[in-house]
Order: sequence, then C-alpha cells, then structure tokens
Amino acid sequence: MAMVFINKAVLMQYAYSMTLLTFQQGVTTLLIHCGRVMGYTKAKGINFATAKKLILVSLFYNANVAFALASLKGVNIPMYIAIKRLTPLAVLVAGFFSGKGRPSTQVTLSVILTAAGVVVAALGDFSFDLVGYSMALTSVFFQTMYLVLVEKSGAEDGLSSIEIMFYNSFLSLPFLLFLIIVTGEFPNSLTVLFAKSTLSFSVIVILSLVMGIVLNYTMFLCTIVNSALTTTIVGVLKGVGSTTLGFFMLGGVEVHALNVTGLAINTAGGLWYSYAKYQQKKNKPPKLISDVESHGR
Repeated sequence: MAMVFINKAVLMQYAYSMTLLTFQQGVTTLLIHCGRVMGYTKAKGINFATAKKLILVSLFYNANVAFALASLKGVNIPMYIAIKRLTPLAVLVAGFFSGKGRPSTQVTLSVILTAAGVVVAALGDFSFDLVGYSMALTSVFFQTMYLVLVEKSGAEDGLSSIEIMFYNSFLSLPFLLFLIIVTGEFPNSLTVLFAKSTLSFSVIVILSLVMGIVLNYTMFLCTIVNSALTTTIVGVLKGVGSTTLGFFMLGGVEVHALNVTGLAINTAGGLWYSYAKYQQKKNKPPKLISDVESHGR
C-alpha cells in the first residue's frame, strides 16, 4: 500500500521517473548477481535462450511501470488506482479477440462495473489532467500486453521468482538507458538528483528503490507459490485502503460527490471481480484455469 504513496512523494519533488526506474532495475540486477556469486541465492546464470524468450515481456513490463510512474505526476492516488483497475477489462477484451473464449457473466459484469466507476469518477475529478490520464491508460495497455505475453510464452515455467526478477531487470537496462538519453533526462536528471540530496529526499528515494524491489519479488513469488488469483485479491484489498488514504495524504483530493461515487462503484467492481474469480477457482480444477486476467499490478 505504501509504495504508491512513496512514489507520489518522490515524483512531487523529482520529475525524472524513467531515471528512477533505471536505478531500480540496475540495483536489482547488481544485488541478484552479487548474491549468486557469493552463494546467497541459487539463481542460475544468464541463458540466452531464456533471455530471448523474455525480452518482450521485460520491455512491456518496464513500459507499464514507466508510464505508471509518469502518470502519478498529474493524477491523484484514488484516480490512479481506479484507472489501473481497468487492466482486467483490457485483458478480457484481448483474450476474446485472441480466441480465448468468453468469460463468465459475473466476471464480465464486474469489470464493466469497474470501468463505469472510472468514467463516473473522472467526471467529478476537479484535478483532471489529460496527460496524466493518458499516461495511466497507456500503462494499462502495456500491462495488458505484458500479461498476455506471459500467458502465451509460459515465461514463468521453471524459473524461480529471483530468476524472473534478474532477467526482467537485466534485459530492461539497455532499453531504459537508451530512453533516458534520447528523451534528455540524462545527464540533467543526475544533476538535479545531487542538487536535491537532502536527508529527507534521500530517505524517500532509497525507500522507493528498496520497496520497488521488494514489491516485484513478492509479486512474482506470490504468483508462483500461490496463483495469480491470490495476487489479485491481495491487490484489490490493498487498493481499497490506498484509495481511502489517498483522499487525505500528500495534499489530499478536492472531494466531489460524483468523484466519490465513481470511486465507490470502481472499488465495488474490483471486489466483485475478485469474488467472481474466487468462485470460478472453487468450481473448477486449479490446473484447468488460466487466470492471467487476474494478474493486475
């Protein structure tokens, strides 16, 4: 829950989101490599066949995170969480057109309710920022592509959560370094970073890096050890608390009845979706269920 608030706090003072993501992925790669060399982890070395299989997954994953961070500059936290809940709807649409078949009635209605809540909430959002909303919706698109690719490639098969993290971070570094140079973030982002090197700012930047690494690890671990369904249910419950706190923290939100109503509808849709997937899980053998649409971040 704290992750989105810390990222928002950092981006309110430091606008270079892609540089932050590059640092996070670089630190992750270095830590896992050192852990493997020193014997603290059993993660295997780089296999080029595996790397080739995961490169598109890594690119879409990092595009999702980059646009999500960029959207936090202009979108308040409750609306950000509401927009990100559109991912299951996007995955269902993508699955339908790729021949996956029709989802259950409850799942379909729940994601429609979630989407309707976003529209209603946006109509009452006094802080509406077109660029921020566009960034968040683009993040939803890339997250959808990431999940669809994971399902089609079977990218997680035979890999531990540490190994998935390593490949994801390692493969993303050339792409991210290219982006921060082409967009002009580098080297100005480093100059600004050193200029803002106060104790309070340094603490929240370090927290952002550490919590980003921990979040990625726990997300992959939860999905591998339990299921994507479990990850989603935890995410929805976390989102309820984040939405509530987002009205009051980091400057709060200008409250409007339409905005609050829309967010309530969106949250109800998210909870209904989790319940529908839980019921689906109970009524079918676990191995027969492809649950990629439940893998929202």
